[in-house]
Amino acid sequence: MLNKSGLKKRAALIQAIRRFFIARDYIEVDTPLRLPVLIPEAHIEPVASGDHFLQTSPEICMKRLLAEAGCEKIFQICKCFRKNERGERHLPELTMLEWYRTGCDYLSLMDECEDMINEVARATGHRGSVPVQGHIVSLEKPWERLTVADAFVQFAPVSLNRALEQKTFDEVLCTHIEPQLGIKKPVFLYDYPIELGALARSKKEDQALAERFEIYMAGLELANGFSELTNQEEQKKRFATEQQLIKKQDRTSMELPQKFLSALAGMPEAAGIALGVDRLAMVLLGTATIDRVVSFTPEDL
Repeated sequence: MLNKSGLKKRAALIQAIRRFFIARDYIEVDTPLRLPVLIPEAHIEPVASGDHFLQTSPEICMKRLLAEAGCEKIFQICKCFRKNERGERHLPELTMLEWYRTGCDYLSLMDECEDMINEVARATGHRGSVPVQGHIVSLEKPWERLTVADAFVQFAPVSLNRALEQKTFDEVLCTHIEPQLGIKKPVFLYDYPIELGALARSKKEDQALAERFEIYMAGLELANGFSELTNQEEQKKRFATEQQLIKKQDRTSMELPQKFLSALAGMPEAAGIALGVDRLAMVLLGTATIDRVVSFTPEDL
C-alpha cells in the first residue's frame, strides 16, 4: 500500500499527463470498461465479467470515436484488466494511458512521446535525466531509434528470420534484447515484422514490416504505438490469424468486434499508443517493482 507521500507523487505524475494533453487541445474521454466483445489477441487473456469482458485496452471504443464522432485528438487514463499477469512489472489490473491523433503516423507520435515524458519527468522533479536501476538515463532529445532488425543484429544470438521461424521472437527479445535497450537514452524500437503488428498499418516501402514501435527505458518497456490500420478486410484477416493462435492455446475465441470493423471504413489516417502509467511511475519515482507505485496490490485486498 502506498503511503501519503507516494500517493502525492503518483497524483502529480497523472496530473502532469493530463496537463500535457489538455494544453494541446486533446479531448479527455472515458469509455466503457465492460464490453460484449474484444479485439482477439493471442498474447493477452481477457477477464470475463458476466456475459461481457473487462477491457484489456480502450482501443476499440477510442478508435470508434475517431471514426464515428469526428474526434481528431483524444486521450484517456483508465483501468485495464489482463488475466494471469502478475510479477514485478505486471498487474492484472493496470492503469493505462492511451491517446490517438488523426493526420499523423508513428514517426510523429514518437516525437510527441519525447515531449510528453520530458514534461512529466520535470513535474516529478527530474531535470534532463532520470536515475533508473543504477543507470542515468538522459531524456535529451532526440531519443535513439532502433529498428527491430538492427536490434537482432546487435544483441540477439539468432537472426530475426530464424527467431520468427522457430517462434522464439518473444523469448529472444525479452532475454537478449530488452535488457540492452534504453540504458543511456530512451529507445524507440520500431518497424516490427508485420505478423507482430496485428492492428498496425504496413509500411509502404516494405509490406513485410508494420509501422509499430515500443519505448524502452533501462530495459523496461513503457509503451506500444503504431500507425493505425484502417483497411477493414485486412483487419479481418489479421483477426482471423489471432483467433487461430488463440484456439491453439486451447482458449475459446470470441466473436469478432463487428461494430469496430464496420467503423474502420470511416476512420481517418491516425496513430495511437498505449502507455503503462504504472511502469512510467516506476521509472520516474525510482522503484524496482510495480507494487511500489500503486495504492493497493492484488494481495492487499
